[in-house]
Amino acid sequence: MRRFTFIFRALLASLLLSMTALVPATVHATDSYTRTRYPIVLVHGLFGFDQLFGSVDYWYGISGGLRAGGATVYVASVSQLGSDITRGNQLIEQLDNLRAVHGYSKFNLIGHSQGGLTIRYVAAVRPDLVASVTSVGTPHRGSAVADGIAVLAPAGSVQRALAEGFATALANLISSFSGGQSSQNAMDALTQLSSSGTANFNARFPAGQPSTACGSGAASVNGIRYFSYGGTGVLSNGFDASDALLGAGSLFFFGGASDGLVGRCSSHWGTVIRDNYGWNHLDEVNQLFGLRGLFSADPVAVYRSQANRLKGLGL
Repeated sequence: MRRFTFIFRALLASLLLSMTALVPATVHATDSYTRTRYPIVLVHGLFGFDQLFGSVDYWYGISGGLRAGGATVYVASVSQLGSDITRGNQLIEQLDNLRAVHGYSKFNLIGHSQGGLTIRYVAAVRPDLVASVTSVGTPHRGSAVADGIAVLAPAGSVQRALAEGFATALANLISSFSGGQSSQNAMDALTQLSSSGTANFNARFPAGQPSTACGSGAASVNGIRYFSYGGTGVLSNGFDASDALLGAGSLFFFGGASDGLVGRCSSHWGTVIRDNYGWNHLDEVNQLFGLRGLFSADPVAVYRSQANRLKGLGL
């Protein structure tokens, strides 16, 4: 029990470490490689944010890299903890505001981790707002880490109360420094990310669901294109302090391929671009400090390539 308690605390600590990344210099458009027809909206995951203190960027170098190729990019701000219905409705409000102010007709949504579930909800209930959905490292079939925490700290237990209290306090702290949403619900977040929680979510919002456990789903549903990709390189860089903590998270997968928080096959949805980049869960958004495996793909380049793919599809 002490071992798994340490793992749980370590995972929460890793999320705190992700806030320390520095923001690269502003990049100005120099070509049209990423100039999509519709704006790109980046949606963060659990404990995520748009910017902290007005300068610390969750999407380290990614939004700038996309803008450098001519893309119009917005970074959403949704609750750090909550269900995807709550987070999705917050995102819908922001998209409606962008449409009203700028006259956009649709958006290309890219979500990391729980953000991928959030954008799927938006595509399901407001398809008029969505041109494409791209999920990155998203637990579409749940996370073994969330399942493990539910076993170690069952509902109604002192452990669960302490864990939820700490998680909520952390989320509120992040929200206060990022000017984000004030609505936080640790119980909803844990339930949402469990295997049973995502199974219920998928039953309600199945568009793009793979027909087999580790296969691909429909490329297009109701005129919306679906894509996904993820990583399996848990211990990717010895200088990255978060690697050991995500390595601890990988123990919940009992040797199965994962990014430390999300299993390889769980990341599949719609057209699977690739499911085994040499990244862990934080490498997928180019954290920490852009550190990653020596021979792994550059996350910024991969996001740019996806934008170019969307451009080629007329999106």
